[in-house]
Amino acid sequence: MSKVKHISETPATQFLRRHKVVFGEHPYEYVEHGGTEESARQLGVDEHRVVKTLVMEDEHAKPLIVLMHGDKTVSTKNLARQIGVKRVEPCKPEVANRHSGFLIGGTSPFGTRKAMPVYVESSIFELDTIYLNGGRRGYLVSIAPPVLTELLKATPVSCASVD
Repeated sequence: MSKVKHISETPATQFLRRHKVVFGEHPYEYVEHGGTEESARQLGVDEHRVVKTLVMEDEHAKPLIVLMHGDKTVSTKNLARQIGVKRVEPCKPEVANRHSGFLIGGTSPFGTRKAMPVYVESSIFELDTIYLNGGRRGYLVSIAPPVLTELLKATPVSCASVD
């Protein structure tokens, strides 16, 4: 009989439980700079279904969250145009940590320290299940994409860079 590894709560899982969201828990061995490619490989899922949580800021240093497919990058120029700002750029790691309350590599859009607008690549809603960070390095949660709009009031955008 195998023992199920106990996973302690994070602000993200507390948020999901408080809102009665059904989610799966997927721990994996965190690898520095492994990114979504490494977590997808370890969990045996398509990297396109692994959604990265990126903390960015506009020209006024106002933070925002962008949710993007693991195998895509964000066109900050297209994003800025769609959300009506002059410029969007990634936050420095220590600034992202201050806004979100999570370490880089463990950032979840749920249970952030500061309320921030959330923008999600629209094609994410075409998937039945997505995997995103559960609030700690080496830990993803799986959810249905509509949870993003229901709980985070996420705004769909089309800003995936075509590589």
